Amino acid sequence: MAFLRTVLRKCDRKYVGFLQKDLLLLKNQHAIAALKSTAAACANDNVNASASPKDPLDITFEDAKAAFKSKTTWELVRAYIVYTLCSFETLVDHNMKLMKVSRAILGDRLFTALMKGTFYGHFVAGEDQYKIRPTLERLRSFGVKPILDYSVEEDLTQEEAEKREVESSVPEDKANVDDTESLKQYSVDKTFADRRYKVQSARTYFYLNEATCERNMETFLKCLEAVADYDSTSKTVHGPRSTYGTGITAIKLTALGRPQLLLQLSEVIMKARKYMTEIVGGEGNVLSHHTTREELEKKIRDANITDQASVTKFLDSLTEDSKGIMHLFPWSGVVDDNQELSSTFRVPDLKRGRMVRLITKLSTKEEEMFRNMIRRMNTLVKAAQDMDVRIMVDAEQTYFQPAISRLTLEFMRKYNKEKAVVFNTYQCYLRDAFNEVTTDLEQAKRQNFYFGAKLVRGAYIEQERARAAALGYADPTNPNFDATSEMYHRTLTECLRRIKELKNRGEDQKKIGIMVASHNEDTVRFAIEKMKEIGIEPEDKVICFGQLLAMCDYITFPLGQSGYSAYKYIPYGPVNEVLPYLSRRAQENKGVLQKIKKEKRLLSSELLRRLATGKIWYTPKGNYVPV
Repeated sequence: MAFLRTVLRKCDRKYVGFLQKDLLLLKNQHAIAALKSTAAACANDNVNASASPKDPLDITFEDAKAAFKSKTTWELVRAYIVYTLCSFETLVDHNMKLMKVSRAILGDRLFTALMKGTFYGHFVAGEDQYKIRPTLERLRSFGVKPILDYSVEEDLTQEEAEKREVESSVPEDKANVDDTESLKQYSVDKTFADRRYKVQSARTYFYLNEATCERNMETFLKCLEAVADYDSTSKTVHGPRSTYGTGITAIKLTALGRPQLLLQLSEVIMKARKYMTEIVGGEGNVLSHHTTREELEKKIRDANITDQASVTKFLDSLTEDSKGIMHLFPWSGVVDDNQELSSTFRVPDLKRGRMVRLITKLSTKEEEMFRNMIRRMNTLVKAAQDMDVRIMVDAEQTYFQPAISRLTLEFMRKYNKEKAVVFNTYQCYLRDAFNEVTTDLEQAKRQNFYFGAKLVRGAYIEQERARAAALGYADPTNPNFDATSEMYHRTLTECLRRIKELKNRGEDQKKIGIMVASHNEDTVRFAIEKMKEIGIEPEDKVICFGQLLAMCDYITFPLGQSGYSAYKYIPYGPVNEVLPYLSRRAQENKGVLQKIKKEKRLLSSELLRRLATGKIWYTPKGNYVPV
């Protein structure tokens, strides 16, 4: 207790100092007034309930009033205290230990109250799908929609995490090796088996057994129900939906199955690209192959492979899209949870004159595990479709990502027939991000399904670089931040160009839906300016923006209140079970001190404004309609 009192006293002194500095900033605000919206600056504190307002947008994101009109004064004070605590490096570095010690000293009841008054109350929406509803409704009233994430994590030691990961990433029958050279990137390594290493902003699931995956699926179903305001008992919607078909639930494929299967499937995909390059040319990308089906069949038959029955089966499984682009494997069958992987991924080796397997032969149990993973995903997407909400599949490490992206694309093909139900996530710190997005966009166009994508910079860059260096494969990441920003902007521009093409041709422009998920002001401004340049309006409902709850409110809320489609990534869960999540949030805030500096400056500016105008007891009341 003495320690906590000392910290709070320091916080108070520092807070007063910042308020004094911000008095000067407040006096000098006329220097940036030309960039601000005068209409937004003159808006009433309480929105007229008889209208559905739309505020002009200040693209400098310096309007503190617009940023925090959805917050009570106490919430502003709490946010300032939390950000100040995050600036104490020692406190942040040992935050998990301190929280555990505090819980032991205070007991569960007082510790829960302390957390709700500080970190938990700031970063987490509530304990369950019912207690978060007031938060969802308030967000909506200020033009912001939710992406729900049940943020409970196991508090595993490094040793426990490594043990689970290694055990779940190795084939059961190690004698059943494949016929081709193994790729280093897609093998487990104990040094990096704890996938939390050098990762702060992404939740991590470690496989224990199939029962755990079933529980994860049930948790994601509850998220879907919560975001749709859906009553799982009566199977009816009770009361008005808070999202009107626009709510999103975030999921991770590593939560739904054994990671070994994703590793092996990723390796298959990369080997298949290499195989196509060797026999038909191009760059491994499915769109770069320039050969006809007849030419490919002739090359294979000329190889005089003895197992003609398998060759015939392989040739029969080849598929083509509307422009004659070939696919080696019947991917659509893979997501129908009845496909056997070991028999699917066999190809003719033209040099050795025999059929080879691109995947390690799976045991009967492993084949069943894969079908279980596909069944769980099918269950979730079908539920989302029935509830009229959407699923966003999070990106993960590059050694899982080829499989995740391929499976997600197949679920898009299966379910995105009338609208984008399934969204994939693309990490723009990767060198291949632009090529991956354009390839998937083109496949969606040719195979006539709706394409949904979330563009992020990415969460695993330090881990990816360290792993590539240690295992001796090419670094998959861009060399620096500027290169990542360039990749992000280039990829987004291509998506916007294709949306504009759809609009010009009179086709449904919603066949492409993009989320700009970024806390970077420059990227958000770039997206807004590019939308205007290309002629895409917020009302077109094809571009949306997303940030984490309680981070960069000065970006999210002005966007939502000015008529743009804006989202907050909403974590929720019981206090004691989200401590790992809270620990990461504190660590992440320590790493983005410049953003915190601006957030704190705007917070103190709004607090001073309310104090000066007698609005200390201000009650948020919004009547905005989310796009």
